Amino acid sequence: MTKEEYIRHRNRIAKKMIDNSILVSFAPREGEDFYQPDRNFLYATGIKESRDRLVIIKRNGKMFDYLFIQEYDPVAEKWVGRTLNCDEASDISGINAIFYLKDFDSFLHNQITLSPNLYLDLERGEDSDSLSYTEQFAKNIKDKYPYVNILQGRSLFSYARTIKSKEEIDEIRKAIHITRLGIEELMKNVKPGLYEYQLESYFDQTIKFNGANGFSFSTIAASGANSCCLHYSSNKDIIRDNDIMLFDLGATNNYYCADISRTIPVNGKFSPRQKEIYNIVLKGQALMFNTIKPGITQRELNKILRQYYCVELKKIGLIKEDAELDKYYFHGVSHHLGLDCHDLCDYGPLEAGAVISNEPGLYIPEEKIGIRIEDDVLVTEDGCENLSEEIIKSVDEIEVFMKKYNPNLK
Repeated sequence: MTKEEYIRHRNRIAKKMIDNSILVSFAPREGEDFYQPDRNFLYATGIKESRDRLVIIKRNGKMFDYLFIQEYDPVAEKWVGRTLNCDEASDISGINAIFYLKDFDSFLHNQITLSPNLYLDLERGEDSDSLSYTEQFAKNIKDKYPYVNILQGRSLFSYARTIKSKEEIDEIRKAIHITRLGIEELMKNVKPGLYEYQLESYFDQTIKFNGANGFSFSTIAASGANSCCLHYSSNKDIIRDNDIMLFDLGATNNYYCADISRTIPVNGKFSPRQKEIYNIVLKGQALMFNTIKPGITQRELNKILRQYYCVELKKIGLIKEDAELDKYYFHGVSHHLGLDCHDLCDYGPLEAGAVISNEPGLYIPEEKIGIRIEDDVLVTEDGCENLSEEIIKSVDEIEVFMKKYNPNLK
């Protein structure tokens, strides 16, 4: 990503700020066991350090941006490595006005007296009863400056991040390609008798070897009955012959996510029943590809998929009434994708430039068959593009690949 790209990101954020206002964004992502860059801060700056702060000011219709970074600390460098200097931070972010953190409080004081509207991302983690760092910062500001109007900054980032630039889409394409390599390694090494976590390790090693900087989320490697649990991720059971195996996984490239699901037969050959259910899901996904376009909502996509499922599942005798579908399909078919797997976005009709998932599934616990097929999709001016088309998914493609490349199944 170029510094020009981050400049465009900040301009996009500032576009939605009211005049005479300030946005402050903090580097660390809250609620993580280890340091992760806050995705909004990263989106706006490209900076991955742990203590830095961004300030955007909109005054008289113009945008001014400032970055506050850590001062050089020779002792800290010995323990955790060196931090960026001002020139390096500017080269990454495109921000010319860079100061040290020790100057932040006095700077903000001077700006608040001129612009009393302050945007902060005040979103709190679902499981937290205590104030987040940003909420505590807001409280301190309000105590010190009672006249300040604190505004929710998340809406600014939701607007900005919904539509992806070409550079962002290229980052997602790279993440998808690395994910493909990991999936192929799984298909090459699956066999009855392995533990799910043992098979999962092939994906981990492959994506890291090929340059991924992390995982979009905890990998789901679910065999047999586990494939019917939507967010199964303990990956602790033995993989058994004649079962199917559902993978939901993704590599990240520069923190941009891939999110792919594939379902394969453990022994390299789908049973007739597995194949029947698999092809119903695959045709449902094709229906979604033909339906995704600007103007349609994700809710409408899911409604169309459910209507299709009701017809197809009645044909095979799995359900008799439409209301029974909830037993076998119980999640949405799509979500936005970007710096987060379930990316920050403005919900509403899709627009060209949005990147979303296409992930129909069917789950039949009484038969230990859970099928999900998920690709990542770019909404275009007149339809959509499957960004993960390179990852095989038809029954024939999967069976041929496994027969050719998996020595355990010969």
